[in-house]
Amino acid sequence: MTEQRPHRFERGTDGPKVIVAGVDGSDSSLRAAAYASGLARRQNALLAVVYVQPVMTTGAALGVPVADTTEEIAEGLVAEIRSAAERVREIWEVRWEFHTFRGDPYSGLVRAADELKADAVVVGASESAGHRFIGSVAVRLVKAGRWPVTVVP
Repeated sequence: MTEQRPHRFERGTDGPKVIVAGVDGSDSSLRAAAYASGLARRQNALLAVVYVQPVMTTGAALGVPVADTTEEIAEGLVAEIRSAAERVREIWEVRWEFHTFRGDPYSGLVRAADELKADAVVVGASESAGHRFIGSVAVRLVKAGRWPVTVVP
């Protein structure tokens, strides 16, 4: 007779159930979302598309309507993703959700992956030269070592 062990939640044992794709409107982030969509389709996983709205306190202090601008970006991303999903619906269908979080991109994606119980995170490669000094979001996610991270060029 074998000993029965209580069931514990374990990430990644039966393939991913939730794949988080970070998008910010850049070409590399949109390629990452497309790649993550293919992964989600093949694994029958939920694609959680995440946009992190930056908190720009300096801009807000100068009277710049930051919240309105980031809301417009989020709405534009949702429209673009819906349009792409409709174009390929005849070929294949992917279950997806769109989420917005506030903060810096790294912290927002970490919070999103934790709250959504992500099994994998997909992000685009940084297009900023300044990230050589402070580290890109992708590199920081990989170093965190909490999920498999795929970086799409």
